[in-house]
Amino acid sequence: MSANLKFTILGCGNSTGVPAIGNVWGACDPNEPKNRRTRPCFLVQSDTTTLIIDTGPDIKEQANRENITKLDAVMYTHGHGDHVHGIDEMRVFVHKQKQNLPLYTNHETLIELKRRFYYLFDGGMEKIYPPIFVSHELDEHYGKQMRIGDIDFIPFPQHHGHVVSVGFRFGDLAYSTDIKSLPPESIDILKGVKTWIVDAAGYHQENNPVHANLNEIYAMNEQIGADKVYLTSLSLAMDYQTLLNELPDGYEPAYDGQKL
Repeated sequence: MSANLKFTILGCGNSTGVPAIGNVWGACDPNEPKNRRTRPCFLVQSDTTTLIIDTGPDIKEQANRENITKLDAVMYTHGHGDHVHGIDEMRVFVHKQKQNLPLYTNHETLIELKRRFYYLFDGGMEKIYPPIFVSHELDEHYGKQMRIGDIDFIPFPQHHGHVVSVGFRFGDLAYSTDIKSLPPESIDILKGVKTWIVDAAGYHQENNPVHANLNEIYAMNEQIGADKVYLTSLSLAMDYQTLLNELPDGYEPAYDGQKL
């Protein structure tokens, strides 16, 4: 593992972001800057390697905010729109770096991406739109250490309703969005992490079919044992200061631009 890794939460909102269209803030106080949330995205950097997990609709804003000027690979958790609809922005990195970009995800997500964004994998109708990605499937590598540049990571499967999303462990830190629950083998992979960033869009909902609620997160972490848990995929119902006041020790809401 690289000696020094920097992690940045580029976006910690759910599918609508906060505020949603119409300037809707829900329960979130518009006077609290940490309530302004873009769609889910995560940045991993060493001194020589830069990785992005997911490219939602706000990726250009996020990349410019954090001055991301180079990219070594893009990794996808799953194919839902709030995680992939900025995928065309990756063309800018390819044009600048003059080489195709490695893309890592599981088989079902790759099939979905190729169906919806075929021109990024097969090329467009004109020669000026060549393919931009080199694809790598992660299914056979679940639970195994992999490396991109000088960054080591372990991918693992997550239950997200009828979708299998991909989580990523980087040494003592793990990133889990979007999830409803984790299979036993993934719990085992996560045991021993010190920091866990996890989807909490289920919040207090008892029967959310695709996102974990707080009680489900607490139960999973009883097995994982992370010292610090940051909640991401935060919805309009989840005010930052309210969360700070109600969460137990060791749990905090994430915010856009947060560095770990």
